Formats: sequence, structure tokens, C-alpha cells
Amino acid sequence: MSELFCGDAVEVLKTLPPNSVNMCVTSPPYYGLRDYGEEKQIGVEQTPDEYIDRLVKVFDEVYRVLAKDGTLWLNIGDSYAGSGKGPMTLQKNTKNQCVFNSGSRIYEVPKKWDGIKPKDLIGIPWMLAFALRSKGWYLRSDIIWHKKNCLPESAKDRPTKCYEHIFLLAKSRNYYFDYRAIQEPIKEVTRERYKRGVSDKNKYAGSQGITRARENSLTLNNQFRRKRDVWEVSTNTYRMGEHFAMFPEKLIEPCILAGSKIGGVVLDPFFGSGTTGAVAKRYGREFIGIDLNARYLEKAKVRIDGIIPQTEVV
Repeated sequence: MSELFCGDAVEVLKTLPPNSVNMCVTSPPYYGLRDYGEEKQIGVEQTPDEYIDRLVKVFDEVYRVLAKDGTLWLNIGDSYAGSGKGPMTLQKNTKNQCVFNSGSRIYEVPKKWDGIKPKDLIGIPWMLAFALRSKGWYLRSDIIWHKKNCLPESAKDRPTKCYEHIFLLAKSRNYYFDYRAIQEPIKEVTRERYKRGVSDKNKYAGSQGITRARENSLTLNNQFRRKRDVWEVSTNTYRMGEHFAMFPEKLIEPCILAGSKIGGVVLDPFFGSGTTGAVAKRYGREFIGIDLNARYLEKAKVRIDGIIPQTEVV
């Protein structure tokens, strides 16, 4: 049975029984980028280390509620320390104070930390990935989300960012992963290359390499290949009023199809606009969504209610 919960992710997760969900796919608030106006929100901590610590506490609970063969698909973007002109700046005449002001909904975070200079790329994704690995997660893949229609940036002293990370982490060494569900069609040029590779007239005929090529050709039946770890997906075209940071459905469809069976339970502790629930329902999965913001959950429910379930990839 699909369920939505309004509240702090850690506290809500503690109420769920262990080994009760099959997978988790989520995108937590990024560090220092946006104020969602909630007292216990994540992303406005004084230091990157505090931010990572809070996320680790959430994923400790995710680890507990995941089935033994469960996986976590974690979309996370990086942040810059700032040049001193934007929100990533220490407030004037303040030091070591709370960065969130619930009255004004304005926050500012320090521009200087130990080992991090103004304008530095902080390295948030890998800080989090390594922290989770040290807590027992198996770090299995770094999937690159290549945004084909990335937004322009004002910075003129570096390339424009056009990608984010999706880390695939597993609770156990052996975990559920249906690679067939997300196979990709082989291009015609690749199919022709396989044909040349298995020909007895090829100069490498009889070698170990050609034997492997022949096996690959037979296995793939000249139609599909294993999904690669660079995914080209346009940024979201769905809009939900005040929610600005929504990952697109096409981005997490492969995660849910590979990470769960029909009827399985998909968890998202940062539910936001409800993309996880929408995709889970469309492909015959149940879902559990958690978010601090009641308005987001109400709008997400309306969105999900309009989804027509299906059981085949189209």
C-alpha cells in the first residue's frame, strides 16, 4: 500500500519496520542552494561536514528499512563555496550562528571553511558517497546525468556545468538488479561491427578476443546492450508551482525498473514533487514518500492520482 508522510525524514523512517522496502531512489536538497522555508530542512547547515552528517543519519535509517538485497539510487549535485557575492556568504557581523531565519526565509552560509577557499568546488557528491561507503554501503556505480538542456551560468572563468551524479549503492554484496529491464537498443553501426568481429575471415579469427566477441553477439542477439553509466536526459518539463528542483521522470525510470520488481516498494525520503511516486505507480510499484513540506505532498498526491498504471516499458 502506497503511503505519504509529512515530517522529518529520520523521525518518520524510524517508524518503519526493518527490511520493509525494496529500493530507495531520492534526491536530497543540495547544499546551500535553496531555502524551502522549513525549520528542519537540510541544505542550510553552517559547514559541508554538518550537511553530510545530517544526510548520513537519514541514510542510516534508509539502510535499516531496506531489504537485504535492496539498493539506493542517490541523485546529488555539487556546490561552489562562492565568491562572496551570493548566498554562500557569511552574514555580516555574525559567527557560528544558525543559518536559517524562519521569519524572513533568508539564509546565508559561510564562504570560508577549513581547506575550502572562496570559489572552490566543494566536492559534495563524493564526500557523501565516501561517507556512506564507510557506513557499510556498497558503492557500485557513479552514473552521470548529462543534462542535454542545462541552464546557462553567469560564471565566465570555468565551463558551464551540465551534469550531476546518481550513485548506485547496495545494502549487501549481492543485491537485486534487473539489467534486462534497462537494456539499450544497439545502433546499426554497432551491429555491423559485431558481424565483422565474428566473421571467420577476420584476421583475429580464432583468437580469445574474437571468441568473446562471438559470445557477446550471441548473448545480445544483435539487438541490445547493457545500459551505460552516462544518461542523457533533459531537465524536467513538469512544473509544480513553488517547487524548483524536480528530477525528471525519464531519469529515474531506469532506477526503478532495474531496482525493483512489479509490486515492490519504492522509498523516497525527500519526496518533493512526487516524481518517484509517479514513476513507481506507472510501472506497477508501491511507494513510500516523506517530505517536510505539506504543500508539496498535497500537490504531489494530485499529480500521482492522475497517473495511469502500466506494466510494460514503452
